[in-house]
Amino acid sequence: MKLPIALLAGGLATRLRPVTERIPKALVEINGLPFIDRQLALLATRGVNHVVICAWYRGELIQAHTGGGARFGLKVEYSFDGPSPLGTAGALKQALPLLGEAFLVLYGDSYLPCDYSRIETTFLASGRTGLMTVYRNHNAGDRSNVEFTNGRILVYDKKRQAPGMEWIDYGLGALRAAALERIPAGAAYDLGDLYRELLAEDQLAGFEVQERFYEVGSFAGIEDFKQYLLNKGDSKDE
Repeated sequence: MKLPIALLAGGLATRLRPVTERIPKALVEINGLPFIDRQLALLATRGVNHVVICAWYRGELIQAHTGGGARFGLKVEYSFDGPSPLGTAGALKQALPLLGEAFLVLYGDSYLPCDYSRIETTFLASGRTGLMTVYRNHNAGDRSNVEFTNGRILVYDKKRQAPGMEWIDYGLGALRAAALERIPAGAAYDLGDLYRELLAEDQLAGFEVQERFYEVGSFAGIEDFKQYLLNKGDSKDE
């Protein structure tokens, strides 16, 4: 793949307390392996070469564990928020010197067995400054927050639900650096807000993914992911 991928791993993971009182969510063990090991192994099998981990809460533990990424066949670099959390989009702004002019972005608690190369190609061909992947979940699991028709995102709102919302933000996107120009340096900013702004400007492309997502942001999500791995023989990648 041509583009690096930003891995958003700076959250406090309060839903996983007390497990995350001493370690970040990325290091929570899933069937004997820290989640980030499984996540990076998957990315390597999907053709990703360069990962920039955006970290804050106990991010030094992630760096100490993962290092430069050689054991995963990846180049891994780190961008730290600083004394205060910058939010998901603010963290991306901070990491731009490492990410360059265009990149993919993945939530740090998401395991997404999809075609990353195809998403990259679609984004680069779209001519837009952002892309969001969506999955038609019909409100199963997490609440749907996207209305999507004929390849276009019509509505995206995580707070207010509309009748046509049958899809959900899948957890993987793509951005050009220009999309982050509106964010002041060092300011906290949410990626969901940025996506909504890009959509209003007709600068947010959409891509529908067919493979369901897995997440470890909740105890229920962890149990679901563990079962998925066991059903696959508990392999470390796809």
